[in-house]
Amino acid sequence: MMRHKILYLLLLLEISSAKAQELFPLSEPASNAPKGVVGVKALTNSYQEFDALRNMVGLRLIYGLLPRLTLMATISASNHHDVDLPANLVSHTHLGNQTIYHVSPFQRGIPYPYIFNGVYLYAKFRFMSIDRFKSHLRGAVYGEWSNVNVAHDEAEANLMDDTKGYGTGLILTYLKNHFAVSLNSGVVLPGSYAGNSTSYGLTLPTTIAYGRALNYNLSFGYLLFPKHYSSYQQINVNVYTEFVGKSYESARVCQNGMEIPLETPLLKAGNYLDVHPGIQFIFNSNTRVDLSVGLPLLRQSYTHFYPFTYLSIQRYLYNEKK
Repeated sequence: MMRHKILYLLLLLEISSAKAQELFPLSEPASNAPKGVVGVKALTNSYQEFDALRNMVGLRLIYGLLPRLTLMATISASNHHDVDLPANLVSHTHLGNQTIYHVSPFQRGIPYPYIFNGVYLYAKFRFMSIDRFKSHLRGAVYGEWSNVNVAHDEAEANLMDDTKGYGTGLILTYLKNHFAVSLNSGVVLPGSYAGNSTSYGLTLPTTIAYGRALNYNLSFGYLLFPKHYSSYQQINVNVYTEFVGKSYESARVCQNGMEIPLETPLLKAGNYLDVHPGIQFIFNSNTRVDLSVGLPLLRQSYTHFYPFTYLSIQRYLYNEKK
């Protein structure tokens, strides 16, 4: 019917009004999904850890509940970790008649099975919109929650696929002509993982309590093509540079009820800054493909090796009725 076709065109216009160059591959902008529109996103990241290829695959459902409120739910699976904590996670040394227990560095590059990580929920509320001719400034706050419960053996918390917990933060996005910049900063309050580790032939209850973390991402996007829009069917090509950083506290490891001193840097406090150049293609105004590669810029993350590749495909769903 003509009414449905008009509604479909209006939805495309609303989706396109969230300028393409601020649809950053790794960081959420302050813009929202249109009210009542559903989106689906398939995403994956991968890296080579010695002889083992590590992968995470996820499926995300996006819904514009209100003009200023967007909801997301993501399920994921990965082969980042074993089904339980590493064997011989805890070692010991002797000092005279005293035995000193400590967490030692453990082996990397071991093949692991794919494991369902859990569910990750995200809500974003846009509280500010300042629109000018060919420019705008938008601000949003977000909250996130995760029930992910895998044998994560690094201190750095990641609610998407490594640790359960909560998070909240602020997003500011500015667009001028073909250029967009966005600042995304927030705090993560992770939970802990309770499992088992084999030490000296004994299987002992072991808990890792992860420390708080601070995320700080700065993203730049530029629209390469088209220079001027003539139809919704035009392909958009955007290039990005995203700086992804994090500071995090050390983890606490308890085995058999006793806190174990840390020897490995994987579980100690740290901070780093990565750079992720990327490219994006948008087809028919509602289907986007993102590709980026992460490289260390200042120190490095212990949760993955480099280069770190990311690929996603996202589409808004709307059934145009005849």
